[in-house]
Amino acid sequence: MMQNLIIFGTRPEAIKMAPLVKEFRKHSSFETKVCVTAQHREMLDQVLDFFEIIPDYDLDLMKANQNLYSLTADIITELKPILEDFKPNYVYVHGDTSTSTIAALAAFYAGAKICHIEAGLRTNNKWSPFPEEMNRQLTGRLADYHFAPTKQSYNNLIAENINAENIIITGNTVIDALMESAEKVQNLKSNEIDYLKSIINKGKKIILVTGHRRENHGQGFVNICEALKDIAYANDEVQIIYPVHLNPNVKKVVHEILSDISNINLIEPLSYPAFVWLMTQSYLIITDSGGVQEEAPSLGKPVLVMRNTTERPEAVASGTVILVGTDKDIIVKETNSLLHDSQRYESMSKLHNPYGNGNASKKIVEFINKLQVK
Repeated sequence: MMQNLIIFGTRPEAIKMAPLVKEFRKHSSFETKVCVTAQHREMLDQVLDFFEIIPDYDLDLMKANQNLYSLTADIITELKPILEDFKPNYVYVHGDTSTSTIAALAAFYAGAKICHIEAGLRTNNKWSPFPEEMNRQLTGRLADYHFAPTKQSYNNLIAENINAENIIITGNTVIDALMESAEKVQNLKSNEIDYLKSIINKGKKIILVTGHRRENHGQGFVNICEALKDIAYANDEVQIIYPVHLNPNVKKVVHEILSDISNINLIEPLSYPAFVWLMTQSYLIITDSGGVQEEAPSLGKPVLVMRNTTERPEAVASGTVILVGTDKDIIVKETNSLLHDSQRYESMSKLHNPYGNGNASKKIVEFINKLQVK
């Protein structure tokens, strides 16, 4: 029996790895265990509960005011005895978090084969997004097998001299998770969803906003909030719902500028199921999130991305998202266009999602199974 260890530590990783955990556990030829670093704690636990995943190992590393230095040291130190005890043949990490990179390094030290899920995304700017771009590149150098969500990601890896035999284009596992979740949340008993239902004005177009990126802190968030204020004042038919990130660099600015505007609701951060439900109710989404760029097009929701660069250029190329950066005038212009140009909105909402159709996890398991036959 081949032994798998799937390691993740944040809410986005948990969402994207949950379908893979479930798919592997359908196969008796694998013993699959889950290790969480809990780089994020509460938000991670919400996802584990929703997908009914109980970790085999929980490092519980999150600390108040944690920094990249201490987190890095804690992850590699705490993983050592787990890797020595379980002796996995394959270790699976995801994307671009500190957990992914340091877990890959620890797995390399332990002699395990490293499988990188969502491999090959690049901005080729080491500072944007920070530290994610370098996390992803470093993980890519350590990985033995690369599961690229798109052809562009595949091409990025080929350009870095990765052996083509070790790369497979799978689509993104976030779509696997979304397809299951979007249906499940419609009948989910949830106080959060009940609250959202109580504040939504069904006669208005819902604009969902999220924002947290480090590179937008400071003047960037001031510009974003000023844009949202102008949109709210100019469009009475709109209701903006903004789950505000708890980071003081975000929360302080958002509340100073956007409080007490009648058609803007500033609410607490949402759990994954509540967020999926709110995406399904939205007219369009304004965000700096990477995952939302992948998810929203599958729900037919146009996305304005408040970043100057993106490691997901496929969405821009396909037209499902528009990069607006933190330029106030561009955010306002593009939002008003989608609110008032119904033909443009319809065209954008019906475009094909470049990130797959929900079978990425099956493709990954099939690839690993074939390795055992060789």
